[in-house]
Amino acid sequence: MSLRSKRNTISALLGVSVAVLLIWGWGKEPKAQYFNNEGRVFGTYYNIRYEATSDLEDSIQAAFKAFDNSLSLFNPHSILSAINENRDTTTNSAFETMWAEAERVYTLSNGAFDVTVAPLVKAFGFGRKSDQYAVISSQTIDSLREFVGFDKVQLIDHKIIKTDPRVQIDGGAVAKGQACDMIAEVLRAQGCANYLVDIGGEVVAHGVNAKGEPWHIGITKPNLNNEGAQDELQEILGVTDICMATSGNYRNYYYDGDERRSHTIDPRTGYPVQHSVLSATVVSSTCMRADALATACMVLGADEALDMIDRAKDAACYLIVAKNDSLTVISSPNWAEFIKK
Repeated sequence: MSLRSKRNTISALLGVSVAVLLIWGWGKEPKAQYFNNEGRVFGTYYNIRYEATSDLEDSIQAAFKAFDNSLSLFNPHSILSAINENRDTTTNSAFETMWAEAERVYTLSNGAFDVTVAPLVKAFGFGRKSDQYAVISSQTIDSLREFVGFDKVQLIDHKIIKTDPRVQIDGGAVAKGQACDMIAEVLRAQGCANYLVDIGGEVVAHGVNAKGEPWHIGITKPNLNNEGAQDELQEILGVTDICMATSGNYRNYYYDGDERRSHTIDPRTGYPVQHSVLSATVVSSTCMRADALATACMVLGADEALDMIDRAKDAACYLIVAKNDSLTVISSPNWAEFIKK
């Protein structure tokens, strides 16, 4: 064989080898790894960890945008803003999912959870950033209560019908929870089996973390004096396959004379609650439901909250209560069934 023929043969063999390697490389699935996407959204932080073959940040941001366009109080173009401003609009699936859960928890809590509480929240100054919370008269509260109540609004044929145009809707008590559910659905649709979605402390966890262990979630210990570090933990939980939300009264409050008033408004009375429950952590079938039930627990107080959770059937709660200048924990009897340490 001539030298030229040998060279041609070697070149041909090399070409075949490279082609085989390229085909083998193209056919091989990318290796799954854990990604961590974090930042700020809806006025709070988010931290999303998941095992996938590629970074899903674009899909996550698209879900955030869709949520904002539906249920944001601060987006003037959202469906919720249009409803509150009495502009003609139709609801979408995200809004109607929120509405259905809001109605269920309104009924379950005997009106302690009510998304029409917005006018009272605004009147007390809790709906905006302010160094001075408003002190309002009983007459003002009575006048506002005339257009607060879930019975004053209906969802019919994809439209919200109000008995009074002054009725306002505030989905803030379920917003973070519902957003967690939406992001979790995005991850599941992309084939993720292991993930943790944390938006402002509301959590959906599934599977295991990068170490192959349950996800570790802390419950913050309330600081009775609201001084010093705010991140001391009451307890650290090891969890998987769980939806969890926490509502608290120990950071956002003001004084009316000698009375300490929390940011949680009781829609039935029109006043901020004053009982001893400082924090309510709830686990349930969805994070949105857990979020709504946690808010209801903060309105109801310990005894009524435990009764509501018992009637809910698909939930458990962990309440941190102030007692004689110290803290005590009261949990529903089924709490341990939901939590694996």
